[in-house]
Amino acid sequence: MKLPGQEEFEASTASENAPAEQLDNGTGSEGPPDTGSRELAVPKNPLLFIQLNELLGWPQALEWRETGRWMLFEEKLEVGAGRWSTPHVPTLALPSLQKLRSLLAEGLVLLDCPAQSLLELVEQVTRVESLSPELRGQLQALLLQRPQHHIKTTGIQRWRGSPHPKEASHDEEAPLKEQRQNPLRQKLPPEAEAGAVLAGELGFLGQPLGAFVRLRDPVVLGPLTEVPLPSRFFCLLLGPPMLGRGYHEMGRAAAVLLSDPHFQRSARRASSHHDLLAALDSFLEEVTVLPPGRWDPTTRIPPPKCLPSQQKRSLSQLWGAKDPSVPCGAPAEDRHGRGPHAPNPELQRTGRLFGGLVQDVRRKASWYPSDFSDALHLQCVSTVLYIYLATVTNAITFGGLLGDATDGAQGVLESFLGTAAAGAAFCLMAGQPLTILSSTGPVLVFERLLYSFSRDHGLDYLPFRLWVGIWVATFCLVMVATEASVLVRYFTRFTEEGFCALISLIFIYDSVGKMLNLAHAYPIQRPGPAYGCLCEFLGPEGNESQWQKTRSKGTDDIISMDLGLVNASLLPPTECVQRGGHPRGPGCHTVPDITFFSLLLFLTTFLFATALKHIKTSRFFPAVARKVLSDFASVLAILLGCGLDAFLGLATPKLMVPQEFKPTLSGRGWLVSPFRANPWWLSLAAVLPALLLSILIFMDQQITAVILHRAEYRLQKGAGFHLDLFCVAVLLLLTSALGLPWYVSATVISLAHMDSLRRESRACAPGEPPRFLGIREQRLTGLVVFVLTGVSIFLAPALKFIPMPVLYGIFLYMGVAALSSIQFTKRVQLLLMPAKHQPDLLLLRHVPLSRVHLFTAIQLACLGLLWTIKSTPAAIVFPLMLLGLVGVRKALEWVFSPQELLWLDELMPEEERSNPEKGLEPEHSFSGSDSEDSDLMYQPKAPEINISVN
Repeated sequence: MKLPGQEEFEASTASENAPAEQLDNGTGSEGPPDTGSRELAVPKNPLLFIQLNELLGWPQALEWRETGRWMLFEEKLEVGAGRWSTPHVPTLALPSLQKLRSLLAEGLVLLDCPAQSLLELVEQVTRVESLSPELRGQLQALLLQRPQHHIKTTGIQRWRGSPHPKEASHDEEAPLKEQRQNPLRQKLPPEAEAGAVLAGELGFLGQPLGAFVRLRDPVVLGPLTEVPLPSRFFCLLLGPPMLGRGYHEMGRAAAVLLSDPHFQRSARRASSHHDLLAALDSFLEEVTVLPPGRWDPTTRIPPPKCLPSQQKRSLSQLWGAKDPSVPCGAPAEDRHGRGPHAPNPELQRTGRLFGGLVQDVRRKASWYPSDFSDALHLQCVSTVLYIYLATVTNAITFGGLLGDATDGAQGVLESFLGTAAAGAAFCLMAGQPLTILSSTGPVLVFERLLYSFSRDHGLDYLPFRLWVGIWVATFCLVMVATEASVLVRYFTRFTEEGFCALISLIFIYDSVGKMLNLAHAYPIQRPGPAYGCLCEFLGPEGNESQWQKTRSKGTDDIISMDLGLVNASLLPPTECVQRGGHPRGPGCHTVPDITFFSLLLFLTTFLFATALKHIKTSRFFPAVARKVLSDFASVLAILLGCGLDAFLGLATPKLMVPQEFKPTLSGRGWLVSPFRANPWWLSLAAVLPALLLSILIFMDQQITAVILHRAEYRLQKGAGFHLDLFCVAVLLLLTSALGLPWYVSATVISLAHMDSLRRESRACAPGEPPRFLGIREQRLTGLVVFVLTGVSIFLAPALKFIPMPVLYGIFLYMGVAALSSIQFTKRVQLLLMPAKHQPDLLLLRHVPLSRVHLFTAIQLACLGLLWTIKSTPAAIVFPLMLLGLVGVRKALEWVFSPQELLWLDELMPEEERSNPEKGLEPEHSFSGSDSEDSDLMYQPKAPEINISVN
């Protein structure tokens, strides 16, 4: 039987997420249409608020009382507690649905009723032949009686309505003040409509009375519902007393039917009584029955974390209606959110030199004005603070590491200046302004190797580095001209996860290593309390000259250390010896144990940031407070660490920022000479290291770009692979000429940037989690971050009070968050779990556990090999090994079947083209009999931002 409205289901379900899109009041201009983005249309069916009013008090004083409400889930009125229950998935008894169908089959059905008020509606409903004029009058008076609502206002829940039953006059049909002030109204979208279900036992009726009304024009029916919304549906279920709570359950069944999107759509388009019953029958065909005695009926099923896909329910119904025995062959989205075999138009060759670059410029130019207007939102303020601190910390960390690696040829000042200049220029010109440029671990390894080679062969490092940069920029421009960026199609999840896991582990290792360095620089004072003698930091005992030298460096309370600035009062070693000798005499002046309190700040910052980030999904605090705390998690953690350090007056290492604006290496200007002491032929010999670095730059840049542009992130303004690589090439040439560090996309900060700009629906029905709408795509946050980074050179007096252990804790937090968010980590955990304790992952339903472990073991072996090569003198071939990940993934096609690779990874372009007819997409099997596969239709569309670390 064909359901009404099936012809239009594609138009109404293709834009499943559009209602939430409109509810995000902070979005900016949608901008011009983009060929590479999916447009979201406005749906035809608004959200429906359903209220159940039950007739109570028979045979004494009759009154209508609100006992339940539905939007997406059911809320029951808990009379004893005087509150609404938590939203839950409604469960119905099958007989109640069958009785409801029988009552509607024999009752009154009015479609497109012209009533404009509650009085006119009641007159229409009571015009049935079975009612005498006297009964009709009594029933009309009863239906016009004002119901009792349970409205929560200003923290007090109370019954609202007339204490004595009386008929509502024309003037009394206006909404009550309490209805207009109901806070529930703020959770509903502006276009929401209402549906009222009235049910109960009435002794003077000789037979059941059922009526279903669809109003032609929605109208506010006075105080009928607790929220003054225009009503579209009205359902009346009355009858003589019966055993049990038959009419109450039938009323709940009617409300659940109206809350179902498919039944609601069919009811809106029904043209006859027969169409309405067909929609009810379709609902019954999808009902899942729980056997009695196997579950507790009083248990309330919590709402799912992600709502079912209504579009796939429609597809399933259509295919089943056509021919249940024919397997479906219509296209469907795969588990990664993309249409099957739909190539990205941005990764198609044009066949012209710089053709991809020209297309990127044209595509992004139309969005350029909205890239600034879309940033006018409070969320961007928290993003700027968070990313600014992360960028400054990254600049300081890599600046210090670069200074160590190059023996002072480059340092923190170059890192600050290069980060600010290159980052700001990239945000203004790049195709994807959400990308944050920074120094990265792999590039730092290459810089260390290049400096070691120059030192061992007596070469002038900076001129040699300039020629390497010139050749790298040339190779990158060649790749842009030949559209080499289309090769990123071969970067599957296997390559991305291997790269992300490696960089995440490097970052975690470095943050923990920094804390271990503190333990060496500030030995733990074992005896007594956590205090140690200052003399231990000043060299051998009695070293009076060392004390005088340290004291003369600045104020009386500063000791200059390699890892930062330590505040303490100084006491001459000789005086310390005279008062009791070393190491702990009675007169020895002491300072707090630096390592102990640094470790305390390190762990406190990490744990506090982690707790605040997860508070968004907790049950504590209102939703607005949870969102603010989650958005500012890193900022608040840093402020907590700084406050704790200042309150306790700890002598921990502090953030070091440049004091003067000049190159770190004395005697050189800002422009690097091409030759100086190096021979001319070195400009040609630089081709070999430049070729390796070009591979590294391409992999590092484009892997980050591919991760940023995964379909589940719902970016609407398109990518810019060719334009981004062109900008990186130009900036490489500029930084090489100025002796500044080389910069590419930093995976950690870029994806943390995206994560902080997540857009979610603001108006959510009770029990409905906020829906992921996409990313707030704009250029302003990144631009402001890099401008502040440049200004930070002159903010040394304020920034020097930030403890370094606090920033190390933030780095650890970002690294752990990255590692825990990728599928690879979850599969590694499976190696340590017995089968009975393993989570019910979808891939385990379709891939044997032994094959999953084999795939994970191969990834672990590749990761171990990359780590080993990075840590040895053979690190010069590290770029080739990254490229080798693509080759390993290609070789896996000989070990795993395409179906297994589809669940564990993705299909490569050639493999998709060679299997167009096999229906490998796991979500294609809607007509199968395996009920477990129904979960495939309900994949979450909001992505986990895979924050990886550089």
